Amino acid sequence: RRARTVGREPVSPRGPKGELISDRYRIEDRLGSGGMSSVFRATDTILERTVAVKILAEHLSDDERFVARFRREALAVAKLIHPNIVQVYDTGIDGGQHYIVMEYVRGRSGAQLLQSEGRLDPETTVEIGVQACAGLDYAHRHGIIHRDVKPGNLMIIGGPAGGGDMTVKLADFGIARASEQTRITQVGSVVGTAAYLAPEQARGEEATPSSDVYSLGVVLYQFLTGRLPYEGASLAELAARQQSEQPLHPSSYSEEVPQAVGDAVLVALDPDPGHRFASAGELADALRSGLRGESPT
Repeated sequence: RRARTVGREPVSPRGPKGELISDRYRIEDRLGSGGMSSVFRATDTILERTVAVKILAEHLSDDERFVARFRREALAVAKLIHPNIVQVYDTGIDGGQHYIVMEYVRGRSGAQLLQSEGRLDPETTVEIGVQACAGLDYAHRHGIIHRDVKPGNLMIIGGPAGGGDMTVKLADFGIARASEQTRITQVGSVVGTAAYLAPEQARGEEATPSSDVYSLGVVLYQFLTGRLPYEGASLAELAARQQSEQPLHPSSYSEEVPQAVGDAVLVALDPDPGHRFASAGELADALRSGLRGESPT
């Protein structure tokens, strides 16, 4: 098949090897796909480097309001340059399909780690949490909130399975903001993503840095225990449990989890934003202190 370029048919969702996007990015293979997009490994033929290209699903590319928000968010996120954030290089449109070009990360997502390991040891969990907090703190200081912190958006290089030093990178900054209106109609994705949403987000209120702290707290709880702190068959059931139930302490699932680390995670999971850590940096400090046996005050 011939390579497709600007003004021709959109790139096939199968991403045949060799197809070109905007006469620059040559598709190599598919890395993953979801309701919103498909991600491919590609070669930037101008800079001669490997990149990841996220191509928006066709039904989203037809939504002018979504596309405008998507482009705004992509431009804002491209200004975030931090070792714990997946770098956005470029964004554009080819054959009616919108795409984002990002740093290619050779690692596994937190979701893949959970699938293969079941749960992670406390030291690894804390290291992932501290690095994720560094990325979040940097973004928050630049006025950008992630809004969709979950295991699938944490890319982990090295560490438990890969060995050696571990690097954690947060992916998909701003994408959730662009999709807020669209997600309402996708019931399945609402319930799946809702487990990581702060209660105020589930109520439709504006997300804040504290909302990201809550979401990361859910991720850390899941890493430590292999379970979610709250589960529900619907958004309403999940929200009700968040307000009325206290999750079991992570140490109740495993004696390996230090009491103080579990305490820090539970503070991040407080339903009241005012009772959580004031910043992602504070959560990082509490996680480090937790390994030394010091609980947050």
